[in-house]
This record gives sequence, C-alpha cells and structure tokens, in this order.
Amino acid sequence: MFKTISYDTIDKNMLKGNYVLVDVRSPGEFNSETIPGAINIPLFYDDERKLIGTIYTQESVEKAKRIGIQVASSRLPVLYERILELEKQYDNIILFCARGGYRSSSLVSLFMTLGVNIFKLEGGYKGYRHYINENLPKILSEIQFVTIYGNTGTGKTHILKFLKEEGMDILDLEGCANHRGSLLGSVGLGEQNTQKMFESLVYESLKNRKTNVVFLEGESKRIGRIIIPEYLYSKIGTGKNIGIDADIKSRVNNVLKDYVHETDDELISALNLLRKHLSNTNIDRFICMIKNHEYEQVIEELMTKYYDPLYNHNNISYDAVFYNIYTEETSIKIIEWLKKTVSKQ
Repeated sequence: MFKTISYDTIDKNMLKGNYVLVDVRSPGEFNSETIPGAINIPLFYDDERKLIGTIYTQESVEKAKRIGIQVASSRLPVLYERILELEKQYDNIILFCARGGYRSSSLVSLFMTLGVNIFKLEGGYKGYRHYINENLPKILSEIQFVTIYGNTGTGKTHILKFLKEEGMDILDLEGCANHRGSLLGSVGLGEQNTQKMFESLVYESLKNRKTNVVFLEGESKRIGRIIIPEYLYSKIGTGKNIGIDADIKSRVNNVLKDYVHETDDELISALNLLRKHLSNTNIDRFICMIKNHEYEQVIEELMTKYYDPLYNHNNISYDAVFYNIYTEETSIKIIEWLKKTVSKQ
C-alpha cells in the first residue's frame, strides 16, 4: 500500500521536512498548467499519451494498458535515477498525475518497494484544483487591496515592482497572466498563462503575503484571455484607489522600455489587430514607422488616439493621486501615504 498526502497538508506546512512536487503527466499537460513550483518527470510523452488514449477509447482498455506498460517500463531506469537525485535534496517526494490514478499510483508503489520516501498527491492535479477553487475565495476575506490606476505608460508596473523591493505585499495580476492586458499585451512575453495557472499563481502570491495590505495594478475584468474571477474582482473594488499621472515624454519612455526590444514582428502583428479600432491608413502608417524604428511617435499617437480614451478612469474615486517622475520617489511617497492612512484607521 502506498502513502498518500492531501494538498491541504502540504499547504498548511504540516509535512515534516522539505519536499518537492513531481508532475508525472506529459510535457504538454505540464506546460499548460501545473502546481507552482512542481517539476516535470513525465511517465509518457505527448505522442505516447495520445496513442495510448486513442487505443483506450477506440480499441480496448487491455491493449492500452499493455502498450502503456511497455512504454513505461523502457523509461523506468531513467525515472528511477531522477528520483534518486531528488531524494538527495528533499526529505519528501510527492508525485501527482491528472487525477491521482494509474500514472502516479504505479510509480509511487514501485519506488516505495525500492525504499524511496515517496507520496502520491491525493486526487492528483484535479484534487489540487478543487483545493484552489475552494480556498482562493476564502483567503481574500482578511485582505485590503490598494489599487494603482493610471493611463498607459504612467509607470504603474514599475512602481509595483519597486514597492515589492521595499517589502510591500503586491499582487502582480499581469505577471500571473503573463499578459499586459491590452491588444499589445503579449508583445515580448511569449505564451499567455491559462486560466487555471493564473488562479494558482494568484493563490500562491496571496498565501505568501506578509501583511493584509496588498498593492496591485488596476485592470479590466479581462487580461488577454484571462478572466479575473468575480469574487476577486469584487473584492478589489472594495479597497483603496491610487491615481498615477505622468508627462507624455515619461509615458513614451516607459512604454519604449517595456515593449520595444527586438519585437518589431510582434508589434506589427498586434497593430494589425487594431484595424477595427483605428483606420487602415493610421495602422499602415504606424507599421511603416515601426519598420523605420520610429517607435516614439507610434507610441505617443497610440496612447493619445486609442489607449487614453479607452481606459478612462474618471469614474474612479481616488484616495490619493501621485505625479510620477521617478519611480523610486513616487513609491516612497506611496509607502508614506499608506503608513499615515493605516495609522488613522
């Protein structure tokens, strides 16, 4: 009989000694979404998993099992070596697959007979997701959010990062989504995180906070393909709001630093998506300027003609407004404002 452990036990630090979570699902499953911090040691690769699954549904369960055993047995020596390496670094090794079924159960049973201190995660990744869905709303009850608003390029993200460096708790929603929240929001960032991965990263960030005051950047309810859950979005709306302003030159420079770094092709692809919002004449002109590396003019026109009218925050009531020239100075002023605000409560 193998040992199982619930994610609740892990999350509440009830497991003695350090541990590592090992995702034995295929690389495709792992890259889509996993438990933050887990490493991938796949029992089957993507093509093998697809083949076995097809045989399972279209031919017979027994044939699928036989092929699965053949594939897995050829990989066991490598898997065992990797597990032994982990055993040197961690007191506990915790394996999981999709539902805590065949893949993790068979490996945990085998490695236990070989003397490895190893667990199977109860319910697998699906059990972990159930835990997140249940506990992410609960963790919000004691938190007070301070939301930073401002037009594109006012330096909100840079301020948020500096606040973190100064010991403040932050929730980087764009970082959790791996997307900046606009039609140009994926430029230079690669593939966006899935909804499930986003929620897992939000939970990890909030769980590891030091205080109950958490700064974040103001977002619409959708960040690229990600939708901020209603319970989180509503909670953000009950907190305090800060407004950030900056001159147009500073805003252009901030956007230039964030978006322009050998990303011309991505910028042009993203600009083409704006044709339904701006005229073809403007977009064609912008693309021509991008090719000529005339980034500053494109950025300024995009902000004044598209982003500023789109993200109008006039309906928001601010508890404080800061003019941002230097990120460090603005961030320090925000921290000082917070201390005075908290002391009055």
